[in-house]
Amino acid sequence: MASEKSPSQPPRPPLTRLIAAAATAALAAVLAVAPATPAAAATVPVGAGGYTTDRPPGTSGPASSDGAPVTPKVTSAVTAKVPTNDWWSSLAFQRYAGNPYSENMYAHPLTFHAVSGGLEVGYPVTPTISATQYDHPHVRDLTLGVTGLAAPRTLVDGWSDWTVTPYWSDGARTLRATIGHGLPFVYATPSGGQAQVSFAAAPTIWADRGNVLGATVNGHDYALFAPTGTDWTLAGATATAALGEKNYFSLALLPGRGALDLFTRYAFSFVTGTRVNWSYDEAAARLTTTYTATTTAKEGTATGTLLALYRHQWLATTDPLTAYTYASPRGTMKLREGASFSTRQAFHGVLPALPDLGGYDRARLGDLVRQEANAADPWKAATDTYWTGKALGRLAQLVPIADQLGDTASRDKLLGLLKTELQSWFTTGGEQFHYDGTWGLLTGYPASYGSDTEVNDHHFHYGYYLMAAATVARYDRAWAADGQWGGMAKLLARDANNWDRTDGRFPFLRNFDAYAGNGWASGHQGFAAGNNEESSSEAMNFAAGAVLLGAATGDTGLRDLGVYLYTTQAATIAQYWFDADRAVFPAGFSHGTAGMIWGDGAAYATWWTANPEEIHGINYLPITGGSLYHGLYPGEVRAGLAEMEAANGGPATEWRDVIWEYRALGDPAAAKANWDAGWSSYQPEDGESKAHTYHWIYNLAALGTVDAGVTADLATAAVFTRDGTRTYVAHNFGTAARTVRFSDGRTLQVPAGTTATSAGGTPTPTPTPTPTVTPTPTPTPTVTPTPTPTPTPTVTPTPGAPTRYLVSGGGLPGTAGPGGADPVAAAGGANHDGTPHDPLVYTATGLTMAYQGGATAFDLVLDAGSAVGNGVQARVTYDLTGDGTADRVETYRYFATDPVTGWEHYTQSAGLLSSSGTLGDLRNGRVTVEVWSAIGVRSTSLGVGDRSTVTIPFS
Repeated sequence: MASEKSPSQPPRPPLTRLIAAAATAALAAVLAVAPATPAAAATVPVGAGGYTTDRPPGTSGPASSDGAPVTPKVTSAVTAKVPTNDWWSSLAFQRYAGNPYSENMYAHPLTFHAVSGGLEVGYPVTPTISATQYDHPHVRDLTLGVTGLAAPRTLVDGWSDWTVTPYWSDGARTLRATIGHGLPFVYATPSGGQAQVSFAAAPTIWADRGNVLGATVNGHDYALFAPTGTDWTLAGATATAALGEKNYFSLALLPGRGALDLFTRYAFSFVTGTRVNWSYDEAAARLTTTYTATTTAKEGTATGTLLALYRHQWLATTDPLTAYTYASPRGTMKLREGASFSTRQAFHGVLPALPDLGGYDRARLGDLVRQEANAADPWKAATDTYWTGKALGRLAQLVPIADQLGDTASRDKLLGLLKTELQSWFTTGGEQFHYDGTWGLLTGYPASYGSDTEVNDHHFHYGYYLMAAATVARYDRAWAADGQWGGMAKLLARDANNWDRTDGRFPFLRNFDAYAGNGWASGHQGFAAGNNEESSSEAMNFAAGAVLLGAATGDTGLRDLGVYLYTTQAATIAQYWFDADRAVFPAGFSHGTAGMIWGDGAAYATWWTANPEEIHGINYLPITGGSLYHGLYPGEVRAGLAEMEAANGGPATEWRDVIWEYRALGDPAAAKANWDAGWSSYQPEDGESKAHTYHWIYNLAALGTVDAGVTADLATAAVFTRDGTRTYVAHNFGTAARTVRFSDGRTLQVPAGTTATSAGGTPTPTPTPTPTVTPTPTPTPTVTPTPTPTPTPTVTPTPGAPTRYLVSGGGLPGTAGPGGADPVAAAGGANHDGTPHDPLVYTATGLTMAYQGGATAFDLVLDAGSAVGNGVQARVTYDLTGDGTADRVETYRYFATDPVTGWEHYTQSAGLLSSSGTLGDLRNGRVTVEVWSAIGVRSTSLGVGDRSTVTIPFS
């Protein structure tokens, strides 16, 4: 899945929708333009839509773990929008009130942690391995600082594409230290004191050249470089150097003592900026990415630097590398001497949909399409940006299928649903986007899974909107023009991954780490394990959506962004999620697949379940024409599913359709057999439909697997092979026919606005669009309600407080008890969502109180320590008369705890999973609170006595 703190794919059913399921299209249009913000709210128009700069009432923006608003921790030198969702974002986004410095930061090969006295530096090389994860946790080798430095906090003084410069000041002393991905150096500029390096233990000194000191600590070789003419002095475990009039020094992690002279050459060539540039050569189907470091000589005339390349980089470069290497959680890093290098990768294309070549029963397929198009609630009660996005994606995949079947009525109805919903979100009504100028954020409200308070998952959510907008653009290009509704769709793309460095509204590539080559889900990076990314496939959905929307609207900048993200991530997903070369995961890790990666390693886990098919499946879904990258490794598809079934104790039962569709990319015949045997007896995954699964599997049964050896001179083309025969497929979004040329010499004539294949058939032209009409809002009639008599209480209340405290021993009194913690037993790796498992039980009895209306509220204080993937759940039961019968039962969605030591707050805002019965007055009644682990393999602490409370709606 997806998120830094909460799942992108929680247990079903989804949340309750703001607009009733039976709402008509006309009502939806009215809601899309009816003002829902205060009269003073500022609406910024974008084409036919727009966003608000006033946050909707009752909502939150970036906040600490205590719910308090936060602003970026930056110096006055910073004027740009600070990046969230980066490997170092905890420097700028203070998630925890007690830590104004940073969490652990994994730059690779070095690790860092900001503290009052400066910057901790580490180089973890030996992983810790458990049954479900491996980690290279930060362990301090030394602290770089200034003598006497005791800063109250750390700020960000600047950054570039893969570096950052934290800043410390205590009023008398300051320190700036530039660090980054692939940099074996730390570049320091201090003031007010001597340069200081405090080792974790007394180091072994093996080289002393005055201003250059070679030292080994914890088995790691470092070099310290002070200005020429100065000298390092070692006292115990602390080295200092009086800098005189100079204000710089550096430190390097050496790949071996023999590299000292090489590193001395670049010790004062400080890296002052880094930049990534990409270029897509469509004719050659080649992406070239160039990584460049800018350097400034602090002394001498040396230029250039040393850069450690990740595996996905050095596999794709022809630039010369040294023989030196480093260990990292992403496998071996190789050292390059020089300020830049380039990678070159083939782009294999994405498709808006598979062609119409399957041997399916067309009548049955048509019935399945119409079931979705004519559903009473095609949105499945979605309200927030994530679940609405999933529904948009599901319906968008059905549009070309209806078109292929000649069912124009269903096609146009589905397009109408997509347009109406997108327009509703793209205007400032009940569903809307808000721009936060302080952080440079565009957040959709209703939000979910921390997309507002933690800036989580924007790329996961917004990728579905791009795919839906691209689908509409395929059939109605005028609708998707920047001056109509396409402008807002592209603004979402800019928020998640702004590719335009001149657009100062958003940071550059928020959700993509240009050097590491993958996205990060957490906005604040507030974890001991660094940042994390779960659903790599939803990140690829964003990339594919950018390719398709850019191609459909003629926006080559957006298209090329998508090609860059897609091609780069296809390589990193293969290496770091699926270990395709068996060269990344440590030998003791017993899995061939990672459900999520962390800065310090990877885990066979999700945020919400230990179910193997979902651990695997969260990196498959959604299945679209952008999923073909999985087919580049058909052997990995088969091996991964074999692992999944072995761990699952048999074939998938939860996400059968997603698993079958993924299997079709490696073994189409087996996937077809799965479908034929089980199509009538399963429940589709929430972002899927039976129509699309049927169409996908049967088309791949005819096409075969992706042919990785052939590319095309069109971004929206692909090649398949079956029994030695290739099938060429291409979609032409243009307004004129074109000849598509493939790298094996084959050509394909593709008329404007069609998908063509070498297998024959008549391409279906894109219909002439019907002009989009936005209805004029109809005023909502004002209804004066008939007053409802206030009921007279029929009970005589006895003393009792509505706020009850969970105390050790199972009590639920109205007064606090002594502080403590009760252990919530682990779920044991099973899924107990909705069903109490070895719960803690707290009860209040003999309550006689009047029901006041409203709902239950609670604040359960939890700490899962360093456990990954735990989720705690609560149920509140009301026995109104104390007769042993439950009159009202409320089960809340579980709370996914983070793996950082410290208390978190699980509240009723998690939402109801289920409820039954009704509330009334309590007459000698009983209230029971149950708390248990829904998921996870380790226990969690529940704060009791004076910490956790439940507030009942009675007095």
